[in-house]
Amino acid sequence: MSFFGLIRLFIFPGVLFAVPAGWFFVWAEHKAVARIQRRIGPPLLQPFYDFIKLLGKRTPARTGVEAVLLKLYPVFSVLSLAGALALLPVFPHSAAGFSGDCVLLVALLEVPSICYILAGFTSGSIYGQIGAIREAVLSVANNVVLLLAIVTVAVTENTFRLTDLAGPTMNPGHWIGVLGILLCIPAKLRLNPFSTSSAEQEIYAGSLTEYAGAALGLWELAHALEWVALTGLVATLVLPAALPWFLYAPAFALVCLLQVLVLSAIAAGTARYTLQRSINFYWRWAGVLAVLAIGSAAAMRFHL
Repeated sequence: MSFFGLIRLFIFPGVLFAVPAGWFFVWAEHKAVARIQRRIGPPLLQPFYDFIKLLGKRTPARTGVEAVLLKLYPVFSVLSLAGALALLPVFPHSAAGFSGDCVLLVALLEVPSICYILAGFTSGSIYGQIGAIREAVLSVANNVVLLLAIVTVAVTENTFRLTDLAGPTMNPGHWIGVLGILLCIPAKLRLNPFSTSSAEQEIYAGSLTEYAGAALGLWELAHALEWVALTGLVATLVLPAALPWFLYAPAFALVCLLQVLVLSAIAAGTARYTLQRSINFYWRWAGVLAVLAIGSAAAMRFHL
């Protein structure tokens, strides 16, 4: 298990796969939005070049505890996402996973959002604080939907072990949960119509307004890894777990890319919701998923 864990952490779907795939997904997002808006869009390697350029830039001098914390937040975000990628069930059931690893995955996926909120409050910028408040409020709303969606999927298999949840099933509760996770991805990635916490026209860069240089580059890397981790979670739930690795890996990448393109098209074709409208959207879906999760649980109990 430790051998497969190292493979998942460092090779697939970990660092060696996720970093270039993340940059490619960021490029695909920008390119798709540009083409929909009748623009040319960036060249293929532009997100990577931007990252390298940021690493070489000098960061404005800060002193005290705030300076240390502002540097640690993006590091924690990148590390937590690397851990989340290592938990994705991309190998056969007997090779990986442990009881309750689904709960750990959800916690690791939430760390970047928490760090994003803390960064806004720590920065001392009014724009950062407004962005942090918006992110915190929206996170509460969409996390309710995410948790209920994962519970709905888990109820169908009566387990919180990721390897037992991987792959498609005939149970409608599984697909309802997958839909719920998909609904949360735009808010997690701060895409339209749920980009209130990073609305450049209103609050500059939100929580990241005071960031520059290598620290900002790490935030960009974390965003790229979020694309892979969140779309990868959906991919593991819809792809047959019995596929051999040489078929599973390209299928995994293709399903992730399809999600990127669909979500980018939605982002390009929608205006930014107000914070209240975003919250109302997720609370409505939370109610629907709560009813469906309870129904699925009751049906499973009755069946058993």
